[in-house]
Amino acid sequence: MNTSPEILDMFIQTGALLEGHFKLSSGRHSDRYMQCARILQFPRYARRIGELLASRFQSVQCSVVVAPALGGILVAHELAACLGARAIFGEREDGVMRLRRGFQIDSGESAIIVEDVITTGKSTREVIDMVTGAGGVPVAIGGIVDRTGQSVQLPFSPQCLLRIEIDSWEGPDCPLCLKGIPLEAPGSRFKR
Repeated sequence: MNTSPEILDMFIQTGALLEGHFKLSSGRHSDRYMQCARILQFPRYARRIGELLASRFQSVQCSVVVAPALGGILVAHELAACLGARAIFGEREDGVMRLRRGFQIDSGESAIIVEDVITTGKSTREVIDMVTGAGGVPVAIGGIVDRTGQSVQLPFSPQCLLRIEIDSWEGPDCPLCLKGIPLEAPGSRFKR
């Protein structure tokens, strides 16, 4: 997988690579956080991300791009625009990823699953389960950032624009907690 220097530059220009003490959507703690919303707030960057991702899926046939809410929505929209596909998203309802808002996936419909950041693969797997449960066929996975450290097993190798390894720890093992550094939870999974 090639990392795009252009994407790293977007993170730097927009201040989207945060440093501190963060609770990730996985529940793990980290000293850095990739806040893709800071990049995606700029339509020119969002469009460019869609173009760069689309170049990775030239040989993939799909009719729908599916993302988890909230972080993947704009990524799915821009990728779908470049591929001439629909863009939809799943939302957690009672802890389960579901299609809402009248979204449907037809039986046999091919889908690319996208996220902003893939860390543990949990949201990606939830979207895959949602798509297959609706009768769709996942054909590829993509995202802006792959921070899995290649330790996550998914049905397809994620096609991401930036690969970065960032340390993370379980709460009780977190050196930042042990130092008393306040914990922030910037991800959408913890917002009410």
